[in-house]
Amino acid sequence: MANEERSFQTSSINWYPGHMTKARRMMEEDIKLIDLVIELVDARIPLSSRNPDIDQIGRNKARLILLNKCDLADEQKTKEWKKFFEDKGYFAVMVNSRDGQGIKMINNVVKDACKEKIERDRKRGIKNRPVRAMVVGIPNVGKSTFINSYAKKACTKTGNKPGVTKGKQWIKLSSTLELLDTPGILWPKFEEPMVGIKLALIGSINDNVINTTEMAMELEKYLVTEYPGVLNARYSIEESDDFVKMLSDIAENRKFLLKGNELNIDKAATTLLDEFRSGKLGKISLEECE
Repeated sequence: MANEERSFQTSSINWYPGHMTKARRMMEEDIKLIDLVIELVDARIPLSSRNPDIDQIGRNKARLILLNKCDLADEQKTKEWKKFFEDKGYFAVMVNSRDGQGIKMINNVVKDACKEKIERDRKRGIKNRPVRAMVVGIPNVGKSTFINSYAKKACTKTGNKPGVTKGKQWIKLSSTLELLDTPGILWPKFEEPMVGIKLALIGSINDNVINTTEMAMELEKYLVTEYPGVLNARYSIEESDDFVKMLSDIAENRKFLLKGNELNIDKAATTLLDEFRSGKLGKISLEECE
């Protein structure tokens, strides 16, 4: 997505409520117990969905990045992002927690990431001490769904709205691995306005505090440039730089009407965002690896 001036004001979003401050402090306290930080990012926006605080909190710890929701993202771009992170010294796996894609690979990757810790334990005569991993990520990135898929049981509370996990919880997966689930947290200030826009587009910022029509037009602008033909194929509309008209055409084609046969633009905008988020528009990434 081009980094250009937009009308959308991220400063108007209250994205850092009090429970996020508390969660960050809790993570800072618990990190001393941790061998490995497993960080979930959204494969559609791998950089913008990374909380920069995690690098500070998880310094000197083994690191594994899971490119989650890879089924919704452009596959070639996700592979490029995987290499990007590996080149920076992280372990990285492409996963789709909902159907289990990539989950079976994680056990071996965890062993590789923690082999120094495991070897230290062996030399000290400590056998079978479990690896303790902290699972982190922004709201709505799929941490709870990942843990349930990894554990093959519903051991955490999940939901499709940001902020379902409110407190920490330890999950014992086996005699060799324990996970600490943490609440999803964002960070106090977005340095780049486009980061806030991308987070809003994938649903990591509560829709109640954003202008969905503005966000839908941001999405239209990106799709017309980077994925031409997608909107036409889904909604049978003419693609152009008149983003209000495109929303009107979606409303007309889907028969979204208010009283007096007025077109329901808000419903068209919400539908466009929902169908992008659910993958009905196809495999789309909002960030390219440069």
